[in-house]
Amino acid sequence: MKDIAPISIRILIVLMLCSFLGRSQVNKVPNLQKFDYAPYHFGFTLAMNQMFFSLKTVENMEDIWFKKQSIPDIFVADSARVLSLNSEESFGFTIGIVSNLRLGEYFDLRFVPDLAFGERDLIYEIEYDDQNLPGFSPDTLISDKKIYSTLVEFPVHIKYKAMRLQNSRVYVLAGMKYTLDLAKESKKMADESDNKHVKINMNDFLAEAGVGFDFYTTYFKFGVELKMGYGFKDILEREDNIYTDSIEELRSKIFQLTFTFE
Repeated sequence: MKDIAPISIRILIVLMLCSFLGRSQVNKVPNLQKFDYAPYHFGFTLAMNQMFFSLKTVENMEDIWFKKQSIPDIFVADSARVLSLNSEESFGFTIGIVSNLRLGEYFDLRFVPDLAFGERDLIYEIEYDDQNLPGFSPDTLISDKKIYSTLVEFPVHIKYKAMRLQNSRVYVLAGMKYTLDLAKESKKMADESDNKHVKINMNDFLAEAGVGFDFYTTYFKFGVELKMGYGFKDILEREDNIYTDSIEELRSKIFQLTFTFE
């Protein structure tokens, strides 16, 4: 349910924008009538993103006890286990450059390199014990491992455009995206502190699909786009500790609401 709420809010925003802009275009002379016949054009994007993890824990995670050498930052523990593990998201932002190549009346090839900033959290509920202290009973704690990302993204999409109606047009797109995480060095620095950092790979590949609306104004084309991306590969770097060995698979998942100016 937590994943569904942000999507619903974004779809509502898109529909409200479409309704408002659509009403203002009735019976007007079409703007930018030759825009879609240019062989190529450029623009830029501003977007709000929400980064997630698609998370799969190891089988029987709650029954696996880790010894002291595998619990790097719970100093009072002689042994510990993970009772539950969840991923939480937060909002970030993205800026990019649009390169659009016309393939035909209804199809375009788009290359939109961008820079994305975001954060994801892994929330561990851990039970720990110190068998060396007489009378010490197991206790629990919540460990929040924040994963900050600064992504250079290289998406390539095929865009299918429906027939233009006055000054608006609906479209769908699908494609692939390669991402490079520039925050890798800061993660290495974090490992030098007492708080153990969970690391992910620098490289990732995602499949993307989305839907959007283009609006032709007097001077430029404005677009609103809702897009979803799902990672192909497990991006977790395993380091033989309680935080990484509790996870069987960790994949990227990104929702993005984009405004384009072309």
